[in-house]
Amino acid sequence: MIAFAKSCTYFKNINTELLGLSIDSNSSHLAWVYDIYCRTGVKIPFPIISDRSGEIARKYGMISNNISNTQTVRNVYVIDANGIIRLILIYPLNIGRFIPEILRAVNAMQVADSNKAAIPANWVPCQPIINPSPNTVCEMEERVENINQNGSGMNWYLTFKNPEKCNETISDNCTEDKCEIKCVNESTENKNCSS
Repeated sequence: MIAFAKSCTYFKNINTELLGLSIDSNSSHLAWVYDIYCRTGVKIPFPIISDRSGEIARKYGMISNNISNTQTVRNVYVIDANGIIRLILIYPLNIGRFIPEILRAVNAMQVADSNKAAIPANWVPCQPIINPSPNTVCEMEERVENINQNGSGMNWYLTFKNPEKCNETISDNCTEDKCEIKCVNESTENKNCSS
């Protein structure tokens, strides 16, 4: 929760809201959130749902009966504006979540959707993305010609383009109290700024 709280601004910057869910009671959540604040000074800036019956957790597969009948595994769900689950990450109970990858994945889905394209492995914001496959022979021939002219692909079925509206922030160097970020604008000029 602390890692998500510290990264909340980054999620808001990519139009993403955080929501927690736990099978503990509301009173337990209040005590837990207050204890986190007292010990670390970090306020949890997003709601945490109390799912005492475990009904929501079971529907989303958050309780692994192989491990426990009451303890949830560490799941992350990315649900889009249409209520569709787009990504599920499941971590063992003893492994923390990796916030930069969650941010990257959300950003990648948004870029893929807005550009009607696919995102390659190990992609980071503002790198080239994959064009959809051509649907006609004419489109295929155009792709081959484009590859020959500017080297924008490997073959007619695998070509790349730069994403439109590339203006994202990427976490470069995070410490406990502060993150240094690299700002990348549409002309891909880099500058350092602090948050």
